[in-house]
Amino acid sequence: MAAAGLGPGEAAAAAHALSLPAEAFGNDPRVELAWAMKAHQHAQVYFNLISSVDPKFLTLTKADDRIYGEFRKTFKELKIDVLDPEDLKSEAAKEKWRPFCLSFEGVVEDFNYGTLLRLDCSKDYTEENTIFATRIQFFAIEIARNREGCNSVVYGGAKEAASG
Repeated sequence: MAAAGLGPGEAAAAAHALSLPAEAFGNDPRVELAWAMKAHQHAQVYFNLISSVDPKFLTLTKADDRIYGEFRKTFKELKIDVLDPEDLKSEAAKEKWRPFCLSFEGVVEDFNYGTLLRLDCSKDYTEENTIFATRIQFFAIEIARNREGCNSVVYGGAKEAASG
């Protein structure tokens, strides 16, 4: 990403702009770049975290238990190790996700902010392995991946690489 193109003043202005409602912008490329940089940084931090700490022991939010319980109650059969984009983006999926996501308004800060989510949890964030999701979708799926052992492959691979 071209982060070097932003000076401190521009970065501060972009950060402020991100706190304004989306309707205030249209398709401002500076805002899109600032969002993309922030989302990319979040993705890198999260992947580094699950690479260095056993994901089964991670707590991502104060509401992890509630998020996981509601997620598995609502999405019992959702395959989380390798996501099908249709399970997040189809009209039928959106109808199911909408009430789930809205139930966390006021519970999870910035629950509806956009973030990046890996499709195949055994792989890193790449253009082919990444989908745009809301923050609560990210938390729900990643908490489930952590608790159900799906992200252990990332931790195990990193541990193996470090010792070999």
